Amino acid sequence: MRILLVGAGGVGDAIARIAARRSFFEALVVADYDQARADRTVAAVRERNPGETRFVADRVDASDATAVAEAVRRHGATHVMNAVDPRFVMPIFEGARQAGADYLDMAMSLSRPHPEHPYSQTGVKLGDEQLAQDEAWRADGRLALVGIGVEPGLSDVFARYAVDHLFSHVTELGVRDGGNLSVAGYAFAPGFSIWTTIEECLNPPVVYERDRGWYTIEPFSEPEVFDFPGGIGPVECVHVEHEEVLLMPRWLDADKVTFKYGLGTEFIDVLKALHKVGLDKTDPVDVKGVKVSPRDVVAACLPDPAGLGDAMSGATCAGLLVTGTGVDGQPRKVYLSHVVDNADSMRIDGAQCVVWQTALNPVVALELLATGVWSGAGVLGPEAFDAVPFLDLLASPDGYDSPWELNELTPQRSLSLSKGNNAP
Repeated sequence: MRILLVGAGGVGDAIARIAARRSFFEALVVADYDQARADRTVAAVRERNPGETRFVADRVDASDATAVAEAVRRHGATHVMNAVDPRFVMPIFEGARQAGADYLDMAMSLSRPHPEHPYSQTGVKLGDEQLAQDEAWRADGRLALVGIGVEPGLSDVFARYAVDHLFSHVTELGVRDGGNLSVAGYAFAPGFSIWTTIEECLNPPVVYERDRGWYTIEPFSEPEVFDFPGGIGPVECVHVEHEEVLLMPRWLDADKVTFKYGLGTEFIDVLKALHKVGLDKTDPVDVKGVKVSPRDVVAACLPDPAGLGDAMSGATCAGLLVTGTGVDGQPRKVYLSHVVDNADSMRIDGAQCVVWQTALNPVVALELLATGVWSGAGVLGPEAFDAVPFLDLLASPDGYDSPWELNELTPQRSLSLSKGNNAP
């Protein structure tokens, strides 16, 4: 396997650091529009892994499918790993196919709200542009594995595992994400790309119901307090737009699918203020003769998430709340989760926990593809693959040594925590 990693931001940098500990690939090219950033990632990998020769840096314009295809051919890449924000999904996706490479991403093609009824009806949904090309990818015998970060990604793997092994009927697959992170010295410092965060939090959230299909609601709807494991505790979560709601129903049988994010009151207030004054917009505006995107200005004014690790403390949790009927015919409610403490991710790979947790899962997926444990053709989500090999490799001390948990929440059952344990 020869990997072209497009994007050397926080997540791309963490992907390279994590992958360097594994032997399943022949070469990994770190490519970015700013080659100096790609150079820094390769240098950091080599510093942490003396004698490492599989990594090289290059420059690529992610907005240009032809440039991406040329980079694939130049390096003989077999797989393109997209680690840039979702506005560049389609040119990277198309460039990989042009050059005959397989493709992976962690966020899917952008949505466009319904022009007349944005808070009740879907317009162009997340991933629609990619999924529309499924037949073409199948005809080429190539795989596009979409949404294989942490959320989407690991949450979708959890969903497949729950449907296959824990439940005879699923009432709801509910992704719940939260943390207790703080960043010393900053009044406001998101741990992930603010560009992407604005996109998913201010767009109309999508909900899926079996009898209704996909529909939209108001941003930040239906707040609920969810008690997260790993010492995080209760966090208020609200609906936001996310790929899991669009992916899970395509492969899994469930009455309802939702996504709620533990943003916190301060974060929501900031996002609402940005929206109120138009700083969430992406179309360029004229500023004294210079065309600039307001959202790009916001991103430029905030610290780079990749550099926050030393100032960050706390943990982040990604997980899936599943309710329904267990395989024994009794009501069941479980929370499958993965908790990462910032101190641990900084110690292991020198990457802050939010980007590290996101980066970990595509590396696991790449290894499964390299070894032939996972295989396929077309545009597929993580739900299309067997979850057990992924979860085993993720948790195994001989794999990535990053345990996941199964927390039993049904009152009739005793509380149990299973770390990396596939027993139902």
